[in-house]
Amino acid sequence: MNAEFLRTLGVSSVLGGEFEEGLTHLADRLQAIGSKNCHGASGVPQSEPLVSLARQKFIPPDRQGLVPLERYAHVIVSSAEHRVAGYTEASRGCKHWCRHCPIVPVYQGVFRIVDREVVLADIRQQVAAGAQHITFGDADFFNGVGHAVAVVEALHQEFPKVTYDVTVKIEHLLKHRRHLATLHQTGCLFMTTAVESVDDDVLRRLDKGHTRADFLEVTRLFLESALVLQPTFVPFTPWTTLEGYLELLRVLRENDLVANVAPIQLAIRLLIPRGSRLLELDEIRDLVGPFDPSALAFPWRNPDPRVEALGEEVEQIVSSGETRTLGRRAIFERIWKAARDAAGAQAEFTAQPVLMSRAAIPYLNEPWYC
Repeated sequence: MNAEFLRTLGVSSVLGGEFEEGLTHLADRLQAIGSKNCHGASGVPQSEPLVSLARQKFIPPDRQGLVPLERYAHVIVSSAEHRVAGYTEASRGCKHWCRHCPIVPVYQGVFRIVDREVVLADIRQQVAAGAQHITFGDADFFNGVGHAVAVVEALHQEFPKVTYDVTVKIEHLLKHRRHLATLHQTGCLFMTTAVESVDDDVLRRLDKGHTRADFLEVTRLFLESALVLQPTFVPFTPWTTLEGYLELLRVLRENDLVANVAPIQLAIRLLIPRGSRLLELDEIRDLVGPFDPSALAFPWRNPDPRVEALGEEVEQIVSSGETRTLGRRAIFERIWKAARDAAGAQAEFTAQPVLMSRAAIPYLNEPWYC
């Protein structure tokens, strides 16, 4: 979506979507040019499509030459147990059209399956390299639910001690709730879901396909299934109010989700990149400034300067808390106090019972910014 800006920096080829075929063609083209011209491809127009959604025949990726897996993100199961994590994808793209999602302008509702044997072959080579856990990077693991379930069943059969995590939409968790038990039985350690907001009006504007009540129902289902839910949010939007931000914190605390949410998720600010479906909304077009190529986004400010100030303060609290290795609950309490002070609120929360200790909630040490 930023090809025009990238070309001003000297980039000659930009490949989006299903890129491998284009990348292979580019390599062949550059080799041919290089054999005739020692100056390479400078000034030669790109012949590969900017975005390709063509079906491809996938092969297992060659991971030779990469740094050891233990130098990448790892899973923290407890203070005494860390697991080396690998990464693969069982599908690409997404069926859905959420307005704020950066996948949508490229894939436009298309998703592609990666053959099961290719996925398993990739997992095998990572397990051989020391992976004890696999992160599935699919935008939504349940876009092709039959394929997804077959992959994790095969994974568990071959490597019963290897755990994994996936990302699934709220609406899919409800629609395919019967598969939650299968995920738990096959080693799903935790599941990321992009909740974004607990305000139904904001969810409608984002075209998320779920409601606040749906999120709370999923929270209940996860408690019953013993699966760990890791919700992600976009709490600072043009529609955020101080009262609405406090309500988000209240929902997390009352449902004992404080330890399930990475602190950075309480500081995320809505990104409006080129091609964003948010620009379909008149209120957004009227609000944003000219596109800022250095930020790769359209700038915006909340109409309430107190919300803008709170957003900056929450970022500082999270950054400081992470630097000082404070726990998630300690950082949350600092955020709650800042939000309450900003709103001029006086009432404190009544302490809620802790249903699951922090040590029992596994997480990647590199926060997911979904």
